[in-house]
Amino acid sequence: MAEYTVGNTVRKVLHHIREEYHTASRGATVPFTSKPTFSIAKFVSQGQPRKQTASQRTSHETRGVFRENDPDDPDAFARALKPVFMEAIQDVLDELETVYDSVSKNAKDHIHSDEIILTIGKSSTVEAFLKAAASHRKYTVIVADTAPSYSGREMAQSLSSSGISTVLVPDSSVYALMSRINKVVLGAHAILANGGMFAITGSLLAATAARAHSTPVVVCSGQFKLTPQWNLYHEYSGVLGFEEGDLVDKVDVVNPYYDYVRPEMIDAYITNDGDHPPSSVYRLIKEAYDDEDYEL
Repeated sequence: MAEYTVGNTVRKVLHHIREEYHTASRGATVPFTSKPTFSIAKFVSQGQPRKQTASQRTSHETRGVFRENDPDDPDAFARALKPVFMEAIQDVLDELETVYDSVSKNAKDHIHSDEIILTIGKSSTVEAFLKAAASHRKYTVIVADTAPSYSGREMAQSLSSSGISTVLVPDSSVYALMSRINKVVLGAHAILANGGMFAITGSLLAATAARAHSTPVVVCSGQFKLTPQWNLYHEYSGVLGFEEGDLVDKVDVVNPYYDYVRPEMIDAYITNDGDHPPSSVYRLIKEAYDDEDYEL
């Protein structure tokens, strides 16, 4: 898991704990028969309303009124909240464990028969997404080898071993092939609040070529990669490592490991909580994290 997703997971756990605490300290109860709350934004972006899990937790349904600082039993409040907090943390863990299956469950709705799909590098989420679609559709995947890491070679081998028609091409062929591509499917290193993302080097090249040819670009990612941070610049040390000795101190190697892809180059994010346009990412971050946790 990338270093930024660890911080995002911590933010989400803190959000759940804070939410459970405030609900308990207010003595709020939610009847078992209460109707779910629907989000208009989700209705617009997904075509149908989705249940808001925050109001549907079992702990809310069965919770009584908790009294903080009870003189008769000072530890009662803490004892009552402990299982609630543990359940909230378990919800986050369950989401992480099932993220690949959740993203891939509607893969057949995004990939159609005889399409030609382009992807960059090796993303576990994209890999699971494409393999899930292959059980319903016959299509071809073109994988760019993604120099200098060449992670695309591993991706191509994995897809081919699963029976998917796969073609490995050099990065320089992406623009020339784009006129034949039906859809570009990318992975994400981090999704930013403005709807843009950081992704493996070569993603910007593919997204720019796709925009020139009006080819849709979709990004497969779990919501744990939503981040309020911005400065995520990395360089790839594999080109000139520290083992080169004195040469490292005499030269500067500018070789970014991640590209920044602007939101207008992305058509949709396919996440474990449905499909969202880039314009909805800011709302998702506000719902998932608290403002005071942006800087950990």
